[in-house]
Amino acid sequence: MIVRSKAPLRLGLAGGGTDVAPYSDLYGGAILNATISLNAYATIVPRNDGKIAFHSIDKGENIEFEPATFLPIDGKLSLHKGIYNRIVSEFVKQPLSFTLSTSVDAPAGSGLGTSSTLVVAILGAFAEWLKLPLGEYDLAKLAYDIERIDLNMAGGKQDQYAATFGGVNFMEFSANDKVIVNPLRIKDIYLNELAHNLVLFYTQTSRLSSKIIEAQSANVISKNQKSIDAMHQLKKQSVMMKEALLKGNLNEIGEILDFGWTFKKQMADEISNPLLDELYETAKANGATGGKISGAGGGGFMIFYCPGDNRSRVIESLKPFGGEAKRYEFTTKGLVTWSF
Repeated sequence: MIVRSKAPLRLGLAGGGTDVAPYSDLYGGAILNATISLNAYATIVPRNDGKIAFHSIDKGENIEFEPATFLPIDGKLSLHKGIYNRIVSEFVKQPLSFTLSTSVDAPAGSGLGTSSTLVVAILGAFAEWLKLPLGEYDLAKLAYDIERIDLNMAGGKQDQYAATFGGVNFMEFSANDKVIVNPLRIKDIYLNELAHNLVLFYTQTSRLSSKIIEAQSANVISKNQKSIDAMHQLKKQSVMMKEALLKGNLNEIGEILDFGWTFKKQMADEISNPLLDELYETAKANGATGGKISGAGGGGFMIFYCPGDNRSRVIESLKPFGGEAKRYEFTTKGLVTWSF
């Protein structure tokens, strides 16, 4: 028997950061995101020798354990171990024996939700193998709890739900970890044009998103009004983006992204840096009408909206920075699991 799963990475198009506590608890958050044709993958092969093995293909890390109901969290493949520990403690109550292999189509720290999407993919594989009674909301919430509570990793709530549900979604966040996922029915012609015009550019840098998110949360706790007001504006941006996409007003997308980027940088000092600022200004000088960092900020992927025939000119202008534009398509499906 072989069990497999895959879950899509996402682009955060508007409202990024308003899903992070305590802002979402105090004021309510809203995000518009869309999944893309880059994935996290998990494969489980049951074993009969009692042992547990983890293989991270993209990281080149391999670990094997003797039978155990709890695996120590020591910084090496912590996501894999944390998921196993929760599955055993909450569902099966006894050691499992298997080999788990994983990979992701984008580097860690790149701003596409890689860590949370990998958690969803692994959980999906376990749910398929063990026939766990988990609906979409249940699985996404469990993924969130494992990352944020069990493993104490700072971050928001959008990534787990995007990976589980898939498609273009307007998400609402409120106190007590309440999340409502509103799927948007965007016409194919609009999504095709959006994917063509929205350049996904990898800066060849990565960042530790938890540090940026911790700074953002600290600004809310300390009542930094500039930071809080910026988050209010980003929540407003998510509604603007939703209306533009539903109505097909794609000529407004760049300006909406530019509006959001102005306020995103005010949430925490670490979100932008001289390299990202120079990339952004170069793209705009060559035909982009707006853009943003993908994810928490500090590095990873950036997106630029390039209307008309400006796509190739913008990509060419960014080549001296040493990064690369990555092709993708928007997808409609979230987590998929199967076994044979």
